[in-house]
Amino acid sequence: MSYIVEWYRDVIDNKYDPRTQDWLLVPSPGPVLTIIATYIYFCVSAGPRYMKDKKPYNLKNTLIIYNFIQVLLSVYLVHEGLMAGWLYEYDFICQPVDYSYKPSSVRMARGVYLYFLCKLIELLDTVFFVLRKKDRQITFLHLYHHSLMPVCAWIGVKFFAGGHPTLLGVINAFIHVFMYTYYMLSAFGPHMQKYLWWKKHLTTMQIVQFIIVFSHNFQMLFTNCNFPKPLSFLLALNAGLFIYMFGSFYVKNYLKSKIRQEPKTNGATNSAVSVDAIPNELDHGKSD
Repeated sequence: MSYIVEWYRDVIDNKYDPRTQDWLLVPSPGPVLTIIATYIYFCVSAGPRYMKDKKPYNLKNTLIIYNFIQVLLSVYLVHEGLMAGWLYEYDFICQPVDYSYKPSSVRMARGVYLYFLCKLIELLDTVFFVLRKKDRQITFLHLYHHSLMPVCAWIGVKFFAGGHPTLLGVINAFIHVFMYTYYMLSAFGPHMQKYLWWKKHLTTMQIVQFIIVFSHNFQMLFTNCNFPKPLSFLLALNAGLFIYMFGSFYVKNYLKSKIRQEPKTNGATNSAVSVDAIPNELDHGKSD
């Protein structure tokens, strides 16, 4: 135990990115873990008990505004990621973290920080489920994913605010532009469904996304690059898992259903689960 404590103190106190050390919620994992613990408690216990004898809230306008803000944030993240590195300076084969205070490096660090904040904001996805009494959508994997992503993003902004892993964030934000646009439009009501024929292409985009992320990080294991290989391995492993899950979802919901010629509903999906965890036929953006 003493070795573990020493290792933890050494990592937290000596291995951090000096540019982000004093930013809100970054110095210690305590605040983020507290937010996540509160989130889990509300979604699993306090929220359902509060809503037990209440009618579901009609959050149509809230969902429209929420998804619109997510679209704007996603567009901004894509722009910053490209302008700060991936469009000009970054090497797709090997890109170590630049811990200097060069303007482009600091700009990328700020982009990583915003990505981290977005993962905290996305916890609202599940809160909306609770308030709308969509408890069947709050699966273990949904909660696991939403609890894990802020921690992963915190690790990024605390220790690796730039470099190779940021391509994942740029691609993910690009997908989110289309995803949250879909959910925003679907939140307007059933009359919008005829314009949302491109739903299944969101899943295809997700699969392509994770194939790129897997390849981008897996090849790092065989290059002489000044970037932690264990981190690249974990990112590749995570992407591989999502390729399997999204692929299984696509086969089950689009290929097999087409063979059976069973009609499929065109309801909206849950933004948080369908993009970053397991895709499901949910109704995150659909009005009540």
